[in-house]
Amino acid sequence: LYLEADDDAIVRRFSETRRRHPLAGKESPLEGVIKERELLVEVKSHADRVVDTTALNVHQLKDLITRYYTGPVAPEMTLNIISFGFRYGVPAEADIVMDIRFLPNPYFVESLKALNGTDADVVDFVLSSTETKEFLLRFNDFLAYLIPLYCKEGKSYLTIAIGCTGGRHRSVVVTDLLAKELDLEGVALGRRHRDMKKGR
Repeated sequence: LYLEADDDAIVRRFSETRRRHPLAGKESPLEGVIKERELLVEVKSHADRVVDTTALNVHQLKDLITRYYTGPVAPEMTLNIISFGFRYGVPAEADIVMDIRFLPNPYFVESLKALNGTDADVVDFVLSSTETKEFLLRFNDFLAYLIPLYCKEGKSYLTIAIGCTGGRHRSVVVTDLLAKELDLEGVALGRRHRDMKKGR
């Protein structure tokens, strides 16, 4: 495999990295590129594949080489969904934070206050509201659009943090439902309720 690019692209890359071309000496980087091409003519002639990287970014080049030598593979990414309470701070590992404190709060219903988001009565309460249904519909569509783009970019881990006030009711219900409904090819899914047992 022989990688090459046009002169302007190589000169630009040296400029961006602020490194000197090893063959340029006191001359311009372009002079070093020209010398390098002359030295590598024979090496290039033995290559099975020659790839022009001029218009490729690092992720596109990675995908191209993967297809050449392993065939097409599904992107692999680990998606973690975490429920949390803003009262205890936003998870440091979060890439995307969704504040759902606008949803009806079971905490203010006396019979639900001591329960958590895994209890059926709390789940029914949260999911019965029009706001919750509309939010879940829109947020699921958003994630179904967004996550494949992160996969394509080559991101290995993505953490989505779903937060309510205390992290015991609404965020737990929504996190569990998202983990259940999201079905994305090539994505390993994990979930965690960070604050569900706090504040009892």
